Amino acid sequence: MVKLNKIYTRTGDGGTTGLVDGSRIAKHDPRMAAVGDVDEANSAIGLAVLALGDSPEAGWLRMIQNDMFDLGADFATPLVEGDEPAWALRIVASQVERLEREIDMMNAELKPLDSFILPGGSPAASAIHLARAIARRAERSAAAAAAHVALNPIALAYINRLSDHLFVMARRLNGNGADDIKWVPGASR
Repeated sequence: MVKLNKIYTRTGDGGTTGLVDGSRIAKHDPRMAAVGDVDEANSAIGLAVLALGDSPEAGWLRMIQNDMFDLGADFATPLVEGDEPAWALRIVASQVERLEREIDMMNAELKPLDSFILPGGSPAASAIHLARAIARRAERSAAAAAAHVALNPIALAYINRLSDHLFVMARRLNGNGADDIKWVPGASR
């Protein structure tokens, strides 16, 4: 486990931050944008959990929140060619597969979409839609970082699958899609 005795270190006062391996990069580096967006998505998921109470979905989201810390650590750990150090925490295929199983299970209960839907419906679904949009931004940030530095491809798959998971969960919480708010193209012209 991580032990934090001191919260401020002053090491970032000059605009740099430390990666897991001890190297330093600029706080505005694309890698750090991805880490920050993952943290923001995790925070939004935390708000969604509050709207769900003691439900199976809340349990799934709490597991995802833990995964999100793994994901941030993965993005903040440079890939090493050859043998990865034993201490490197990486997202693994089983985490992506768990999301896929949950997506498939939830989606099996939903009617197919016949329109795009607007974020909203129930308070819980609305909170999850917000988390989904932030997760999409985290995915874009990770893709931008991956254009400059090597990132774990399984971690990139995880963040892609996460937004799908959140979308399907929001529909599930909207009466299995019955309470989705459909987009009506040009309705406000």
